[in-house]
Amino acid sequence: MARADGPALTPGAGDGPPVAEAARRAVEAVWRIESARIVGALARYTGDFALAEDVAQEALAEALVSWSRDGAPASPVGWLLATARRRAIDGFRRRAALNERYALLAGRLTEGEFSAGAAAGGDRPDELPWDPDRVDDDVLALMFTACHPVLSVEARVALTLRVVGGLSSEEIARAFLIPVPTVQARITRAKKTLAAAGVPFALPPAEERRERLGGVLSVLYVIFTEGSTATTGDDLLRPDLAYEALRLARMLVALLPAEPEAHGLLALFELTAARFPARTGPDGEAVLLEDQDRRLWDRSAIRRGLAALGRIATFGRGLGPYGLQAAIAACHTTAPSVGETDWERAVLLYEALGRVAPSPVVELNRAVAVAMAGEPDRALTVVDDLAASGRLSGSHLLPGVRGELLARLGRTGEARAELELAARLCRNTPERNVLLRKAAALR
Repeated sequence: MARADGPALTPGAGDGPPVAEAARRAVEAVWRIESARIVGALARYTGDFALAEDVAQEALAEALVSWSRDGAPASPVGWLLATARRRAIDGFRRRAALNERYALLAGRLTEGEFSAGAAAGGDRPDELPWDPDRVDDDVLALMFTACHPVLSVEARVALTLRVVGGLSSEEIARAFLIPVPTVQARITRAKKTLAAAGVPFALPPAEERRERLGGVLSVLYVIFTEGSTATTGDDLLRPDLAYEALRLARMLVALLPAEPEAHGLLALFELTAARFPARTGPDGEAVLLEDQDRRLWDRSAIRRGLAALGRIATFGRGLGPYGLQAAIAACHTTAPSVGETDWERAVLLYEALGRVAPSPVVELNRAVAVAMAGEPDRALTVVDDLAASGRLSGSHLLPGVRGELLARLGRTGEARAELELAARLCRNTPERNVLLRKAAALR
């Protein structure tokens, strides 16, 4: 079977002959757009999630050679499906214990579930086993399978980016600043875990779907959060990762249009990403909210985010955790300046968020909003309680906020010490530089 990293999709892997480079670009384009539907269709027909992903990768590797030699087929997706199907059949043939499954699969295929045109190499435009304009359940099943609760969060993230997002292991490793073998091992282990647990490739029953949806949403949230503020490295943002999570969130809303929290997550992503153009300067340095040129904010993204937030009201269920975070983001993106932000509303929204999804980070952010609303003393009490609890021990966030509050209250020496501590704990270079500048300004 193919390697887990997917050799066909390594960006920049080809500076060879123009024909080979064109083939590589064609393969990348098809895979990035249709990977979820390709793997989903193969998983449905083979009944084997890991096999579907493996044979899809083998088809990509074969496409690099064949398309460089013969040119891209009229229907690239059909070609990839037919090739992957033949690989799957070969695999079943080699597995004597699965002869009965192979016979069933072969019978289905000859009855036309993959067309004769696809089997011949993809020369007909109408050969796909789906309507290109219809969103089917295969992609949704793929998301739920990749985000199955038997997997660790790290494995779910890697597998989702791999099989739903179509990213290569190199792309995932680069985004999270981890070694490629680590990504490959997570993906391989995830597929083995799913197989060992007997997880079927199927949508969960209706009664389980909403409960399991939370896991899918949380994986996309983790991906976007890392893209919007990287935990380590020399870049404040990893926009490719954030925009991939945004694309997947749009896909999820299309698949589950009646789920309010899917709209809430999408609204949060759109409103947060709208500020990306102003969050870094020419040299990649971090630009604080109060210093950002709001004319650079993406107004189209803000409109999309507000529209998604508005759709939640039509369901009559109120705002969930992601919807509340989106509403807080809307307070920022709709305000002309930091001083004119509706901080009292932000405080109320954080209080509501703390009740439905309590966490120390929510409490810390609430403290910031309380301070901005004019009560730095009360905010410091909240932060001191958090510090005493030890729930954010080792994080740079708490001393960073505490330093800011102490500076506001005129306790300069203590503030400088807290900001220097935060800088030592921070693993992201642009964020660390901001903290050091603030500390230096208090000398």
